[in-house]
Amino acid sequence: MCLASDDDYLASTIGCRMLKRLLTTVLAKYKGLLWVVVVFQAIQAVAGLYLPTLNSDIINNGIVKEDLGYIWRIGGLMLVVTILQVGFSVIAVYFGSKVAMGFGRDVRRSLFHQVNDFSAREVAQFGAPSLITRITNDVQQVQMLVLMTCTLLLSAPFTSIGGVILAMQQDLGLSRILMFSIPILAVLLGLIIGSMVPSFRKMQERIDRINEILREQLTGIRIVRAFVREPEEKKRFSDANAAVTEVALRGGRLQALMFPTATLIINISSVAVVWFGSDRINAGLMQPGAMIAFLTYLTQILMSVMMATWMAALIPRASVSAERIQEVLNTPTSVVVSENAITELQQTAVLQFDSVGFHYPGAELPVLDKVSFTVRAGQTLAVIGSTGSGKTTLVSLIPRLFDATSGAVLLDGVDVRDLAPEALWSRVGIVPQKPYLFSGTVASNLGYGKEDATEEEMWAALRTAQAEDFVRAMPGGLDAVIAQGGSNVSGGQRQRLAIARALIRHPEIYLFDDSFSALDLATDARLREALAPSVRDAVVVIVAQRVSTIRDADQILVLEDGACVGLGTHDELLATCPTFQEIVESQAAVNEGVA
Repeated sequence: MCLASDDDYLASTIGCRMLKRLLTTVLAKYKGLLWVVVVFQAIQAVAGLYLPTLNSDIINNGIVKEDLGYIWRIGGLMLVVTILQVGFSVIAVYFGSKVAMGFGRDVRRSLFHQVNDFSAREVAQFGAPSLITRITNDVQQVQMLVLMTCTLLLSAPFTSIGGVILAMQQDLGLSRILMFSIPILAVLLGLIIGSMVPSFRKMQERIDRINEILREQLTGIRIVRAFVREPEEKKRFSDANAAVTEVALRGGRLQALMFPTATLIINISSVAVVWFGSDRINAGLMQPGAMIAFLTYLTQILMSVMMATWMAALIPRASVSAERIQEVLNTPTSVVVSENAITELQQTAVLQFDSVGFHYPGAELPVLDKVSFTVRAGQTLAVIGSTGSGKTTLVSLIPRLFDATSGAVLLDGVDVRDLAPEALWSRVGIVPQKPYLFSGTVASNLGYGKEDATEEEMWAALRTAQAEDFVRAMPGGLDAVIAQGGSNVSGGQRQRLAIARALIRHPEIYLFDDSFSALDLATDARLREALAPSVRDAVVVIVAQRVSTIRDADQILVLEDGACVGLGTHDELLATCPTFQEIVESQAAVNEGVA
């Protein structure tokens, strides 16, 4: 058996501090209930300790003296004490469970709200699988520690201390056995627990990995089947599963040593009590009932020590989980709301980028570099460029999914960082590059755009988005079922439903991030024609790959490696921008080849 290394000890110390901080912060509101649990656990522990003394009296004064009446009286008292012990134990467990469940609810709620406040940068930093594990499994580990502490651990100190005192009252000579058995049991179990710490830390990391693989496989099941990658994906999941199993077995084997070790110490100590106690009884130094009571107290004391040590085995894993929870709670969002946020703006929207730059922490090159333009209400700005040129990042800066690292994004002359989030988001309708639909119905998905939308408004938005025909053909129409992620509709249908969701709220700024890529040319043309009246008085930003989609835009912004290399109309860029010329020529060549 090996002890934890210095690094593991340091990590364990940090984890314990994180666990203490988390418990102190969240359980502060449950002080009253915790005191109730402590009091009732103390009462039931005292009641349990009183029973061996009564049993000793029955043996010494009832059985030995053949006093049947005394046996019935003390036996009845023992029954009453037992009933009281059970009653107080039930009450303590009830309130302890209430504290533990409330703790789990509060921590999950805090994590959920914290993650909701994260920008895309923080979400990418942790990763979705890890965040899911932290909100579910990690919270469960700490919650289990709170539950077991309230229901089992709190009674252990009362039983141990009270048991030692009462055992010494029964016979001081035999009490020397306790001086050896208790420290030996505590040390042996402590060594086992110390060896379990690294396993628990690795287990949470490997659970993250298995969640990541499982999430990828469920999301990309069509791709896996299309490319006949089932055997490889099964092996990948099997390897991750085997890694979790390996570390779980390692920790489980160590944990399995605890009960045999405790049982061995208890049995050896019991044999010692009977061995030496018999000699003391024969010498007239001790009564038989006292030896039976001492033996019972010894078992209670050592079982309490074992229970406390076994509970301590939960602390390393809970510490790891608490550290991971605190890491999320202590990570500030990079999108900070201003203390004096502006809640009202002018009615006419003007969007302006003033030398805007963005780069990820630690990255050598910026994603965007000194991008400037102005778009007024009623105008359309199209953004085009090669893959990785920063188009999606540019669009994400407007609703503050990210914050610019240099320059400023202005709305009506006000930096978006100075706006209240609701004031900004209520003015923006976004159709992301990967349109996502939530499980529910067509109507419930459109409700994300406008919660109180009428059926007429929904059908009008669907009509503009060229989605009316296929929605009417679906069973139930607006009440047609949409699977998670929109997996039961085609890519083009998902895009059109996402466009309808943005249209229904009638925002002042429309952001279409490559939202027409899954549409055929005819549907694309019809949609843009139907879209024109709806966005006549709004700022429209369109990210597109096809030149035909953005030909009529008021301005076209050409990005290359995050820098603006062209800004103007289609004809102006054809005459002045080599990058735009290359894009047009390459698409023309492709179209001719197809023709």
